[in-house]
Amino acid sequence: MTIDPVKLDKLAQVAIKVGLQLAEGQDLVMTAPMTAAPLVRRITEHAYKAGAGVVTTIYSDEEATLARYKYANDQSFDKAAGWLYSGMAEAFKGNAARLAIAGDNPMMLSGQDPDKVSRAQRANSAAYKPALQLITGFDINWNIVSYPSAAWAKLVFPDDSEEVAVGKLADAIFKASRVDVDDPIAAWAEHNANLKARWSWLNGKAFSALKYTGPGTDLTVGLADGHRWKGGASEAKNGITCNPNIPTEEVFTTPHRLRVDGHVAATKPLSHNGTLIEDMQARFEGGRLVELKASKGQDIFNKVLDTDEGGRHLGEVALVPHSSPISASGILFFNTLYDENASCHIAQGQCYSDCFEGGKDLTQAEINARGGNSSNIHIDWMIGSDKIDIDGVHADGSVEPVMRKGEWAY
Repeated sequence: MTIDPVKLDKLAQVAIKVGLQLAEGQDLVMTAPMTAAPLVRRITEHAYKAGAGVVTTIYSDEEATLARYKYANDQSFDKAAGWLYSGMAEAFKGNAARLAIAGDNPMMLSGQDPDKVSRAQRANSAAYKPALQLITGFDINWNIVSYPSAAWAKLVFPDDSEEVAVGKLADAIFKASRVDVDDPIAAWAEHNANLKARWSWLNGKAFSALKYTGPGTDLTVGLADGHRWKGGASEAKNGITCNPNIPTEEVFTTPHRLRVDGHVAATKPLSHNGTLIEDMQARFEGGRLVELKASKGQDIFNKVLDTDEGGRHLGEVALVPHSSPISASGILFFNTLYDENASCHIAQGQCYSDCFEGGKDLTQAEINARGGNSSNIHIDWMIGSDKIDIDGVHADGSVEPVMRKGEWAY
């Protein structure tokens, strides 16, 4: 099996025409692993055909990353390339679009010193925040797509040869990204309309909280004051409508950082910075994750949560039906972009400021006053399954079903 060049080209077109809807004259800043160069070249071609100003790609390399852990002095792990992220932030302030290609080996750092990994992540998160705030604040149009690297493919399909594994992962990416059809642009228009119907219903209800019940789960997630549900295509502050995540199956909003109580069990492993965190169980009090247990990766994830004060509070709550195509595939992708779209999930850390009524015009202080969370991290983890029920709770305490056994109840 090989990577279908026609579908790869369609993915590049979808990234530009659906994911970004790149505007005439707009610059593009792209990040990608070196292994994704074939997709980078196709995206660059379609970007210029769409009238891009300048396309700049910043490549990462797995061997170079690992060399740091093998040979760098200890102080290196408390540093990050702040100058690079400052430059990216300046580009975004100048209305450059942002495109990230995911494809690194999710377990790349699994054999490295977890203390060094967490320190490097903390330093990187702090340095990246000026750029990240412009992304999470939806100042610009941005998008994430994926490329099937060999290392990632072998992790997902360990029993296959490298060539077969890459072909299988490529096909799974193409199917999830809706580029395995004759007209992917039309397919995305239909999908976006379906997602809009879901979030429009939720916005009309204006629930004050969501109540989750199921095996190991009895959790109430209060929703931020004046929250707004979103999903699929959204308009950025620069006036461009884009699809930030390809693929996407979720509708999502901002929880209130101080109104989350109860306990919840993860329904899928979380792959984070080379560690697979399994069988997570969390307890929240007054919005704060006060106790986290896991059969594997517990200490590492607790360190990540302690990156800053906001790390133990929620920044996102998202609803995904259990029957979503990614869930139906039965594949564990070891990649949050995919695995989060197989299941309802919550995210520790930074909220999306655009998930508020009038969010485009709110200051950070106003977002905080409405319950929005601020942090240098944003980490999704999966809590949905075909055994989870979700109720919407109104301000007067009355409830109505939102999901039953993992499927929409309306």
